[in-house]
Amino acid sequence: MLYGCQREPQRPVSALPTQALFGDLDQIRERRVLRALVVPSRTDFFLSGARIEGLQARLLEEYLAHLNRGVPPVDHVRLRYLPVSFDRLLPELEAGHGDIAAALLTVTPERQSRVAMVSAEAMPVDEVVVQHHDAAPVARLEDLAGQEVQVLRGSSYAEHLRALNQRFASLGLAPVRITEADPALRSEDILELVNAGVVPLTVVDDYKARLWSQVFDDIVVRHDVRVNTGGHVGWAVRQANPQLQANLHAFLDQVKPGTTLGNVLDRRYLGQTRWIRNPTGPRDQARLAQLMPLFERHGQAYGIDPLVLLALAFHESGLDASLRSPRGAVGLMQMLPSTASDPNVGIPDISQPDGNVHAAAKYLAFLRDRYFSSDEIDPQARMAFVWAAYNAGPARVRRMRAMAEAMGLDPNRWFGHVELAAGQLVGAETVKYVADVRQYLVAYRLMRAHEQARSALAR
Repeated sequence: MLYGCQREPQRPVSALPTQALFGDLDQIRERRVLRALVVPSRTDFFLSGARIEGLQARLLEEYLAHLNRGVPPVDHVRLRYLPVSFDRLLPELEAGHGDIAAALLTVTPERQSRVAMVSAEAMPVDEVVVQHHDAAPVARLEDLAGQEVQVLRGSSYAEHLRALNQRFASLGLAPVRITEADPALRSEDILELVNAGVVPLTVVDDYKARLWSQVFDDIVVRHDVRVNTGGHVGWAVRQANPQLQANLHAFLDQVKPGTTLGNVLDRRYLGQTRWIRNPTGPRDQARLAQLMPLFERHGQAYGIDPLVLLALAFHESGLDASLRSPRGAVGLMQMLPSTASDPNVGIPDISQPDGNVHAAAKYLAFLRDRYFSSDEIDPQARMAFVWAAYNAGPARVRRMRAMAEAMGLDPNRWFGHVELAAGQLVGAETVKYVADVRQYLVAYRLMRAHEQARSALAR
């Protein structure tokens, strides 16, 4: 049972402040706002309609109750969530843009050299290998030699794999090929790629592996193959904030297995699971070989990466050109005839793959150029906005961006910003849609990189 706490009058999810603040707990109490850097994900922090959910959100609310206990309501500290990508947690903390990096970060020497890690004996963690069930079994750490392992960017997993490579070098073994994932991907997303067979191996915290193994049927958690053991997880604060460190230590000492931490690590945070398929599987390769020239030709004509068109087609139809939806959407790209015949597209015949892909590419370019061409929009986010508009319509995306700005988020960035407003405005559908297409794009880019590497070796 969580204690009640007073909310800020404004929305408690905000963009990073431009002003840097470095004060300790006494100054946090004086300004009555605690700034928590969080990573949006299906485990740690997400919006479900108007509700803020996730493991870190629950723990932060519990800590806020601890902080305000015995304090008159008028002097209560309020919570402000500041979403960032995982690899920006510590840099933004160090820059004074937040007071706590609220993720279950493994305590490592490298992190301790930069920030103060606030952990507790009640929060141990091991880092375990997770693989697809069809991959060659990894029975011991040495089996990782020469293999590619994809992990969360900026994580302790990469740090510990690099240390493992030093050991392998002394043994004369080939190093692990460490790939740090796209910044938009979280650990859950990488596990989902492993489940789909796109990525053969990853490393995650044991509690997260146990949690998601309840949902992903095709992953195998190697609990006996541990890249790091005996670690502890906790939050990070600046080294110059000893008051906040001490207060957090007192709180974390009260977090016991089977109580707060145990209660929040349950299936309630799996409600937004999305089941991606393997777009690079053998049964899709023949179709892909036939269709790729269409994506390349029309992508080049409209300045769109052909793999973007391919990822969207796989999500929409599974590359099945004969597909017809109950709403009347047609073919590979599931275009509506009314959209295709609109003067902004002007391709009335979408019954065949060529016209279907042509219409979709032209419509995507129209959305990009009409609604998302501003230099203020993060170039890496531009296509995410286009995908969202393809799914929900440009008018809804305009409302999502306006809501994000009202929430204090960046209306020019999708991941960790407008996607939070989208979740509140229209629910999970468009958030999942954009994330799914992004994952398919990552999968196809991985496939392309592997093909190019094989071709280079064959020369």
